[in-house]
Amino acid sequence: MKHFESIDPALLLSAYAQGIFPMADGADDPSVHWVEPRLRAILPLDGFHLSHSLKKVIVSDRFRVTTDTAFADMVALCAAPADDRPTTWINPVIRASYDRLFQLGHAHSVECWLDGELAGGLYGVTLGRAFFGESMVSRARDASKVALAHLVARLIAGGWKLLDCQFITPHLASLGAIEIRQADYLARLYSVLAGGDGGAALGAGAGAGTTGGATGVAVPSPPFVAGDWGALDAFGAAAAPDFGAERATGSPPGYVIAQLLTKTS
Repeated sequence: MKHFESIDPALLLSAYAQGIFPMADGADDPSVHWVEPRLRAILPLDGFHLSHSLKKVIVSDRFRVTTDTAFADMVALCAAPADDRPTTWINPVIRASYDRLFQLGHAHSVECWLDGELAGGLYGVTLGRAFFGESMVSRARDASKVALAHLVARLIAGGWKLLDCQFITPHLASLGAIEIRQADYLARLYSVLAGGDGGAALGAGAGAGTTGGATGVAVPSPPFVAGDWGALDAFGAAAAPDFGAERATGSPPGYVIAQLLTKTS
């Protein structure tokens, strides 16, 4: 264990580039540790499961969806205890570290609002054309599902190639997430960071291991070709004439999101 006021952004991004991320044992734990799972969850961007019921919720625009308007509040909501999650792994060190990444443009949030209150959403880290989902939360039914659907649409529109979900859960599996070996995850990650599409099985057949050696391929070096976080907004403006300046901080209307996800799934 090592104690931090916050993790240096360069160190944190270097860890993500090697398939490693930090966690705390609890929200009150002052220390963090580095995690490299043996099995990794990803959500193929062309494999998001848009059920009929979820499509109805998205198209209804029951939630007002925004991005990057309440990043710190979103992290705090993810860190807060709830009946179904009495404690979390997000401690003050994690919160301070990801706020620094957000200020540098390497972290983003998707927020769902209901009756003027933050009802759920997610946040994560971006590096090149890889997005690393950190945490998502619901305080109203379907809020996290809607946020994830908007995220996937944004990543597709912006040219991202990899959505990392860290650990598989039944909730994520129901939305299309799959579990792969860490060595295969690293092969996909290195391919994306090197400018590929993430589909190459560079490390297929390699044994489990740590970074670099797991695939036999060196960790790519920055700068990395970045995805365009704002591309979905331009797409929404073209597809929906009523998506005007008053929605400058919002995601496009739900029918645009559903249309994009239907075309790519």
